[in-house]
Amino acid sequence: MSRILLKGGRLLCPASGLDETGDLLIQDQSIAQLGGEIQAEDARVIPCAGLVVAPGLIDLHVHLRQPGHEYKETIASGSAAAAAGGFTAVCCMPNTDPVNDSRAVTDFILETAAKEAAARVYPVGAITMGLKGEALTEMAELREAGCVAVSDDGRPVADSRLMRRALEYAASFDLPVICHSEDLKLAAGGHMHEGPTATRLGLGGIPAQAEVLAIERDLALAGLSGAQVHIAHVSCAGSVEAVKRAKSQGVRCTAETAPHYLTLCDQDVGDYDTHFKMNPPLRSAADRQAVRQGLIQGVIDVVATDHAPHSILEKQVEFDQAAFGVVGLETALGVMLQLVEQGELDLAGLIRRMSAIPAQILGLAGGKLNPGGPADVTVLAPELAWKVEPEAFRSLSRNTPFAGWELPGRALATICGGRITHLLEK
Repeated sequence: MSRILLKGGRLLCPASGLDETGDLLIQDQSIAQLGGEIQAEDARVIPCAGLVVAPGLIDLHVHLRQPGHEYKETIASGSAAAAAGGFTAVCCMPNTDPVNDSRAVTDFILETAAKEAAARVYPVGAITMGLKGEALTEMAELREAGCVAVSDDGRPVADSRLMRRALEYAASFDLPVICHSEDLKLAAGGHMHEGPTATRLGLGGIPAQAEVLAIERDLALAGLSGAQVHIAHVSCAGSVEAVKRAKSQGVRCTAETAPHYLTLCDQDVGDYDTHFKMNPPLRSAADRQAVRQGLIQGVIDVVATDHAPHSILEKQVEFDQAAFGVVGLETALGVMLQLVEQGELDLAGLIRRMSAIPAQILGLAGGKLNPGGPADVTVLAPELAWKVEPEAFRSLSRNTPFAGWELPGRALATICGGRITHLLEK
């Protein structure tokens, strides 16, 4: 019998309203006792005075690259990065090779995760076969195999009629649809946000409207079908307004943004720094402020990383040849704690957006501290400052825009299913 005693921390669980100093006892894979002073002589004790004991963080949007692109990331390395960042669960997107469009690929991901992962891994299945936007996948099979949602992330479904059928099909299995909303024709040839910086650098621009128009279409189809839709990586003011309007009309929708859209803008691209190239691109400073306000006001429901690892081969090239995407699992919490430090969010609000609400959206285990519940716990050190050093990442890739940043806090320990998956010596 394995027992871990977290001693004297601030027990903070927004889902249950818990906020008090006390102990938490883990026995095997569950929370055995919670609150007050707990005696457990045979338990491994982790002193938590001055620390925050919270539900494990959950990331709804990551790319683990396995199968097919293991030189960028594997399920083992990506989940180790997740644990180091305080995450106890991640949802992996289907744009692998082969694409996760069948039971066989889903089974492979889950079997590999069971053997090698340092976090819970929840597969997201494809909407269309091969992400080609032509024929729907067998969503019933994907749901039965263990997929928690479907998405054609990276290649949005351009055919509106097919997308409507996909939403209706998914709704019949109560399967959420995660939308990468982008008008590919309007975005074609672009490498960063369309604006003065792109003009100065001589780079093709991606207008914000390429995102906004696609989000409006997806939300309109969600209203028509009654399906549950989650809008991925919101990056601009128009998208925030579209989501706000849809929610007011009763559309079943939620939305996410990523730490880089809350803290960076297109000007940060500097002189062709490919570590600032992602899709959707970094927008204007005004868009950044609008997205931040959307998160604070609850229009945007959660923070997800869109962790997209790439090797040096894909990033140390000309900007217009470089791959889109940045890693984020190991920096997300620290970056978001900056907003807490600045008074934009309180700590409970941050944990709610990175744990409780993600669990609710996809019906996942965790997101809450309660006796008998899963022992998925993150111990936060909100005032343990650290410097981002990509060479120390657990991820196989180093493509971060936050290299060299001084961040105010981090995860001191991560416990997933009663197993310590990350422990930092203070």
